[in-house]
Amino acid sequence: MTRDIAVVAFAQSDIRRTTEESSEVEMLMPVLHDVLHRTGLKTADIGFTCSGSSDYLAGRAFSFTLALDGVGAWPPISESHVEMDGAWALYEAWVKLRTGDADTALVYAYGKSSPGHLRDVLTRQLDPYYVAPLWPDSVALAALQAQALIDAGDTDERELAEIAARSRRAATLNPHAQQRGSHPQGDYVVTPLRHGDCPPIGDGAAAVILAAGDRARELCDRPAWIRGIDHRIEAHSLGVRDLTDSPSTRLAAEKAGAFERPVDTAELHAPFTSQEVVLRKALKLDDSVRVNLSGGALAANPVMAAGLIRIGEAATRVHRGEADRALAHATSGPCLQQNLVAVLEGDPR
Repeated sequence: MTRDIAVVAFAQSDIRRTTEESSEVEMLMPVLHDVLHRTGLKTADIGFTCSGSSDYLAGRAFSFTLALDGVGAWPPISESHVEMDGAWALYEAWVKLRTGDADTALVYAYGKSSPGHLRDVLTRQLDPYYVAPLWPDSVALAALQAQALIDAGDTDERELAEIAARSRRAATLNPHAQQRGSHPQGDYVVTPLRHGDCPPIGDGAAAVILAAGDRARELCDRPAWIRGIDHRIEAHSLGVRDLTDSPSTRLAAEKAGAFERPVDTAELHAPFTSQEVVLRKALKLDDSVRVNLSGGALAANPVMAAGLIRIGEAATRVHRGEADRALAHATSGPCLQQNLVAVLEGDPR
């Protein structure tokens, strides 16, 4: 049995440079209360709960079990966890609801990047034999990708600066985004990427509620129906990949039905300006598509939650009637290694 599944509510925390004064649970609880309040549901009404986070960020094993305190210890719940961005937790919950095992699902994700040196922590994703021992940090790898795009003639520093400026302008309308400096781009971090080309480091959490069929219409005036969702992965070795393209994103979009009809809005998880260039090409997005009206990951990039936020932001625009067919993208790993694409639609008006 398969059923239509929709995002019926979304909530996120303010993204802060540091949350040293609060634990993951304290950061998460207001978001969970907010998303449940938007639907009138209680924890006991949720059929399945799934979360996304990283033990490496928390600095301890099985850290996600502590975050469950934010959900509540009673009554007992059906729960799962992925060591990935919350977008992949949403995928697991979507599968669960499609099979008929539950009618509603709570998906949440959180990340605290401030306690450690994020650029170094992310090197633990790399090939442990040939790449990780060299300690190339996340910005250096993104710079390799940006330089490859420039060398191929796909972009230049001027276009990257325009992407950064557009994202900052959009972020001024997003109350949850981090405020960036007034300087357009700043100095180079790793050539050819400047400060404005890179995401801010921040702590934050996000949550969505999924519901199936008629239950979705009971909980939301205009549900954001997930018409298709798929995720794919590139080869682990950077040396065998064309960094100027993203075949996995293209294939995920094809399997999700993104190319069947045009979309009017897209939320792309592009932490670096150069990655938006790659994603636009892979997803065949022209200037008629409104991209990252929220400011995207360049405005707020809580690791492990930023991808889920892209889905939530796209769904919210469908809820409000500001979009009819939206695309949401999430990524994980260096240089767009893993990619998830979802297509969301509202009921005809």
